[in-house]
Amino acid sequence: MPQITGETGHSKAVLEFHKVSFSYGNIKVLDEISFHIHEKKVTALTGKNGAGKTTILKLILGLEKPSSGEITLFGKPAVQERSKVGYVPQQVLYDPAFPVSVREVVLMGRVKPFSRKYSREDKDAVNDALRQAEIEDIAERSFTALSGGQRRRVLVARALASKPELLIMDEPTANMDEDSENRLSSVLSSLKGKSSILIVTHDSDFVSSMTDEVLCIGHAALGAASSVVRHLTEPAGNGRIVNHDTRLPDCCCGDHICGKSEG
Repeated sequence: MPQITGETGHSKAVLEFHKVSFSYGNIKVLDEISFHIHEKKVTALTGKNGAGKTTILKLILGLEKPSSGEITLFGKPAVQERSKVGYVPQQVLYDPAFPVSVREVVLMGRVKPFSRKYSREDKDAVNDALRQAEIEDIAERSFTALSGGQRRRVLVARALASKPELLIMDEPTANMDEDSENRLSSVLSSLKGKSSILIVTHDSDFVSSMTDEVLCIGHAALGAASSVVRHLTEPAGNGRIVNHDTRLPDCCCGDHICGKSEG
């Protein structure tokens, strides 16, 4: 994979959309969108509800296929590399009557096709994930007995157990109390600079202070509803304000991949 440079320094592109279009029936949601995110950076994908964030997530995870265009992960067709992606959903459906412990939920992150046994490596990865997510002390508790914030950190640990090269989090702080939000922030701080992280959020004006780069989809001031635009941010208290008056070219990194995005 060639190196790319830009506003975030020298880094590889771990995910790239190149002229990707998608429609639900006759309703066009994405129209030749192009963007990329960088290795070991924290990227925020922002946009109001209905802007297309969920569609982009489904395309990355292989739950939908683009009608045209190309999606690459780690320089290869996305379908070949999706096992390297860890995903933390906004919420998860579960049966409150089903007895499953926190450790067992995290162990699900190690599930492999055609394998019914967990190795020592799997168990070590789960212990590492429990430690990273700061939930070792509740590892044997019932998942259903946890608070919403605790369950969210368990889902983060489940994703981390797979040793992902790209961690994607959908609205990670939604409906969290202040203590849970602070604990999750601590987890993300420990991962910053070590992992590639994509945080999807509906708050298009304010992002975490940990954010390295911001991509905004469907902002009304930019015209086309399906556009994805790279913005500058400015420090503001404990976070950063997104400056919607700025528009960085997605090819600002300078290599042939980014040039392709502008073509």
